[in-house]
Amino acid sequence: MDSVQKQDLRRPRIHEAGRLSTYQPPTLATLQRLLWVRRSAAMSHVNEVWPNLFLGDAYTARDKNQLMQLRITHIVNAAAGKFQVDTGAKFYRGMPLEYYGIEADDNPFFDLSVYFLPVARYIRTALNAPQGRVLVHCAMGVSRSATLVLAFLMICENLTLVEAIQKVQAHRDICPNSGFLRQLQVLDNRLGRETGRL
Repeated sequence: MDSVQKQDLRRPRIHEAGRLSTYQPPTLATLQRLLWVRRSAAMSHVNEVWPNLFLGDAYTARDKNQLMQLRITHIVNAAAGKFQVDTGAKFYRGMPLEYYGIEADDNPFFDLSVYFLPVARYIRTALNAPQGRVLVHCAMGVSRSATLVLAFLMICENLTLVEAIQKVQAHRDICPNSGFLRQLQVLDNRLGRETGRL
């Protein structure tokens, strides 16, 4: 697998000196508490969780009018497939957007980590495009798609797992399953070693 430290994916950190040099990777219990303690006031179908990056559900993905109103240019479907959120490129034919589908199960034993780097690259490229606006969704917009957004923030924006969760939760309630949280922990530890914060 390619190194997640690719310079073409990262943005420089402006406030690097403010970070503590002794980062302690969070335990699974700590992450689960973090996800339940800070809950947003209201749940909606879609939320902008990072500039021009939206996290949403199947309802949003199927609402072509709302996609046009949000000026979405790229869609990542983390629940692609016939028996899940079966949209696909054909569903969006005639619309000015690009589609990326992943047939992921919201199951703690599903290995979503194999998609972390490809999806992060896709989102980074999309956000770098003129007027690029990305919707990442699954069925509910809280587990599979949220996990991919967290991985993007960690890989491309150099956030720790805790920082990424806090950024997203400021705008949307999320709840990745325990298996996905463990996969994000592995990513957090690997990035921590590569960047020297561990």
